[in-house]
Amino acid sequence: MRYGELNPPNRILLGPGPSNVHPAVLRAMSSPLVGHLDPYFMELMDDVMELLRETFLTRNKVCFPISGTGMAGMEAAIVNMVQPGDEVIVGSNGFFGQRMVEIVRRCQGKPIEVPGEWGRAIDPSKVEDALSNSKADLVCIVHAETSTGVLQPLDEIARITRAHDALLLVDAVTSLSGCELRVDEMGIDVCYSGSQKCLNCPPGLAPITFNERAMERVRNRRAKVQSWYLDVSLIEKYWSEGRAYHHTAPISMIYALREALRIVVGEGLEERWRRHQRNRDALIRGIEEMGLGMFPPEHRCPTLNAISIPEGVDDAKVRGFLLERFNIEIGSGLGPLKGKIWRVGLMGINSSEQNVILFLGALERALRAAGFRVKGSGARAAIEAYSERG
Repeated sequence: MRYGELNPPNRILLGPGPSNVHPAVLRAMSSPLVGHLDPYFMELMDDVMELLRETFLTRNKVCFPISGTGMAGMEAAIVNMVQPGDEVIVGSNGFFGQRMVEIVRRCQGKPIEVPGEWGRAIDPSKVEDALSNSKADLVCIVHAETSTGVLQPLDEIARITRAHDALLLVDAVTSLSGCELRVDEMGIDVCYSGSQKCLNCPPGLAPITFNERAMERVRNRRAKVQSWYLDVSLIEKYWSEGRAYHHTAPISMIYALREALRIVVGEGLEERWRRHQRNRDALIRGIEEMGLGMFPPEHRCPTLNAISIPEGVDDAKVRGFLLERFNIEIGSGLGPLKGKIWRVGLMGINSSEQNVILFLGALERALRAAGFRVKGSGARAAIEAYSERG
């Protein structure tokens, strides 16, 4: 059997992730390899840590990428912070909050779920009740719930958590560099993300940061972290000045992340946040003009947009039409939202006027082909929204 040269299609990735990779990041990945203890690579590691601090808006010493996907970031955060018997409060209003619950259980911790309706934010008062009526001293929360498009307000939960002398662990996989996130100012103790979403880097790295309060907890554990590979006290030694060998770093991925972060910092975080909001607003204007609705009634995430599927419209056929006719990928719903929403990612370089207008025009074609009576032109409404803002 003969195999031809690899030739994947060049998709427009407007799903929940991964997103398209910046050309400069692709060029960086093709650079020559050096050893993972080479002096050049050591300098590059320092660059990555400093760029991550600027992106997380933190001064934490422990700030580096875990070698693994965003789920490795979730697992690393939880396995380092949770020991057998620990009571842990977890906000569970979507697919990834439920995964946090599962990992706490696998650490033999005792998750105290603060449930929320899929599509709505966690009520801070319920977090306070859970802290007041338990021995928990750790709160886990998803900032941007990828399964629903909800952006969780963090300030009040962080205030309540600190008032109870507990620690706050935040999932920022879909929000880092696309939504306002200030780790130190918000009082977040542990925060992790993924390389493949707003950072426009391939999947495979999970940026993570621990402040000193969190690291003190790690260093004073009763038992060793159950995962040797994800033990942050060991990984820290590789990323600190001594460079103690831990594992062979994914060198080309570190090149990629360094370039991706350089682009983020070069644009400026506040400008990126505004750009994502501007494009989200134009998308919503277009969706509503067409006679469709957005799924979350409030607290809508600018990087992951959930669109309610009209009654009688086949989810898979519309997504297939977009892929086959326009080369556009969007995501379907998860769990109880399967078949009820489309998930449209506008992340990093994918958050652009061009993509918003292209997607709205393509969706109108797909809906008409599915027999849905489109109310008005979504693309025209989005153009008007951009014109109004100048």
